[in-house]
Amino acid sequence: MNRIIFILALSGLLMNVQAQQSKTEGDNQMQTTKKSEKPHVLIVTSMGDIEIELYPDKAPVSVKNFLSYVNDKFYDHTIFHRVINNFMIQGGGFTADLSPKPTKPPIPYEGNNGLSNERGTIAYARTADPNSATSQFFINQRDNFGLDHGKTADGYGYTVFGKVVRGMAVVDKIAAVKTGSRPNGMQDVPVKPVTIESIRLLDDK
Repeated sequence: MNRIIFILALSGLLMNVQAQQSKTEGDNQMQTTKKSEKPHVLIVTSMGDIEIELYPDKAPVSVKNFLSYVNDKFYDHTIFHRVINNFMIQGGGFTADLSPKPTKPPIPYEGNNGLSNERGTIAYARTADPNSATSQFFINQRDNFGLDHGKTADGYGYTVFGKVVRGMAVVDKIAAVKTGSRPNGMQDVPVKPVTIESIRLLDDK
């Protein structure tokens, strides 16, 4: 009898240990899943909200740079200063009076990350120098595969670092606004400013 009681007690102890191990493994798995989630940001504009999922696994330097501007509230009250329907909307560098904002140093090119400039993706604007991206970005309104790495005249493309997950209707609405030229030579500027009121990191996705 004592032997049977001992065996039962040992069996119960083992079951408790296994249950605790399973719970720990489950908790660890949940934590790993949570840590692997991609960050999301919300772009609040004068024409509606756009939610973007960022890809730090594919473009770590680009995402870190973008989030540094977001955390600094750099984009607050800037505008989409270049809008071309059936192509893209570009912003993140000018105030409503078309004054350029001072930026941080440019970042290295990450356009060879396998991501394509398909509809809804967000990518960095730059000059002819592929390593010149700072704060300005654009959202592709259509598939712009000609902007991909290896497809442009110089062989470099435009670094994609995220994609719209909510609000493409807003992108389309912005792309359709009336535009014109300005005395300073800037082209495709919305006649009525389209304001980026804020960009914030979303903690709860």
